Amino acid sequence: MAYPVVAPTPSYSGTFIPEIWSSKLVEKYYDSTVLAQISNTNYEGEIRNQGDVVQIRTVPTLDIHEYKTGQTLINQRPEAPNVELLIDKGFYWSTILDDVQEKQSDMDQMNIWATDAAEQLKTKLDTRVLGSIVPDFSSLNMGATAGKITQGINLGVTGTPVALTKSNIIDNILYLGQVLDEQNVPETGRFLVLPFWATTLLKGSDIKDASLAGDSTSVLRSGMLGMVDRFTLFNSNLLPHYTDGADRCAHIIAGHKDGLTFATQLTKTETLRAESTFGEIMRGLMVYGYKVIKPEALAALYATRG
Repeated sequence: MAYPVVAPTPSYSGTFIPEIWSSKLVEKYYDSTVLAQISNTNYEGEIRNQGDVVQIRTVPTLDIHEYKTGQTLINQRPEAPNVELLIDKGFYWSTILDDVQEKQSDMDQMNIWATDAAEQLKTKLDTRVLGSIVPDFSSLNMGATAGKITQGINLGVTGTPVALTKSNIIDNILYLGQVLDEQNVPETGRFLVLPFWATTLLKGSDIKDASLAGDSTSVLRSGMLGMVDRFTLFNSNLLPHYTDGADRCAHIIAGHKDGLTFATQLTKTETLRAESTFGEIMRGLMVYGYKVIKPEALAALYATRG
């Protein structure tokens, strides 16, 4: 906007007074992503070169029998179903920069765009995965009667979400830990993904007692979430939210990396000359797949802010 003048004084903005374009860009903020921290890539190498399906073999469960001397033994032929990991999804981006614009620009626009595309791709992946995996979790690890053994832990259901407050959020994290314990999920390597509103409640809870986080520094003093009840905590704005009556709800996801596998078969960025104009095209492609392969290793708390 030009500096104002009083008529009939002429304004020389844009004529004798040039416009100056800043060489600095306004900082762009990206959503924090968590997919790499909550999934494994154990089967990625098997589809890198060829194939679009990985048949993942599972370990069968053997029957254990009482034994008495002289009895006839019952022989079992162990069987276990295969789990299919499909490489059936993909994202791409494509942009063009005219030669004249590239020549006259004072910034490396292609490099800037490529960096932005990489960040946007990670956000897309997290949004896709976090928004679709919960229905594949074990039914014993969510709902109003969760718990393989107790079947009495309320982790919320549609219509009656758990109302989280700073007074009960730690208890509900402990319930998620108990649900995984009842499924014999390993204690090391567990994660918990929280929306930021739940993190705010957590920071206002008794978590300010450093002993609950398992270290000697207060969470509030350090500004780090750290660990709670064997869970490494992560924040995400990409967890799906739902309108449930008058409530705004989200699935808080907990589990072990063994539960979810992710694989990319092709990640490619290339540049080429445009055919219909004078310019350079830069485009990228990612082909991938993901699968919940151990439903018992993942749990969900359906919650709203109380």
